[in-house]
Amino acid sequence: MSLTFDTAFDRLIGHEGKFTEDPKDRGNWTTGVIGKGQCKGTKYGISAMTYPDLDIRNLTLDQAKAIYKRDWWDRINADDLHSAIVFQVWDFAVNAGMGTAKRKLQKAVNVAEDGIIGPMTIKAIKKADLNDVLLKFNAAKLKHYTSLSTWQRYGKGWTNRTADQLLYAALDN
Repeated sequence: MSLTFDTAFDRLIGHEGKFTEDPKDRGNWTTGVIGKGQCKGTKYGISAMTYPDLDIRNLTLDQAKAIYKRDWWDRINADDLHSAIVFQVWDFAVNAGMGTAKRKLQKAVNVAEDGIIGPMTIKAIKKADLNDVLLKFNAAKLKHYTSLSTWQRYGKGWTNRTADQLLYAALDN
């Protein structure tokens, strides 16, 4: 089965839906620094930190979908990745940042962690055992989350999100 953008988007919105304006979440601030800039919030996973000029509160689902296709799905070369891997990487990119997700995937396939999912990384992914990639990538995600100073506040949600990703990996594999 090939995972389509629409299916992946429906899954993502299951994690990233309502408007939030948590002043302790740096993603809600236009500068990405708590207490600096404006706290404009996050909606559908689209954050003020990443899109400081966007009217987050009034963002529509269709606008969010267009942003995700253009700025996230296409930028990880999702159509070139195996269905079992693509949602894993995309969801983590939305949650932890594009560069972090790309580097953790590269780490899982033992290539230079330059944050570019280009021909070398795609070749390494295709050569590697799919289950090994999925397990290594999710292990790297959990290690990343537990290393963050905000683990105490958001760790339970991140752990549940990773558990959901493992279930999707089993479905997509």
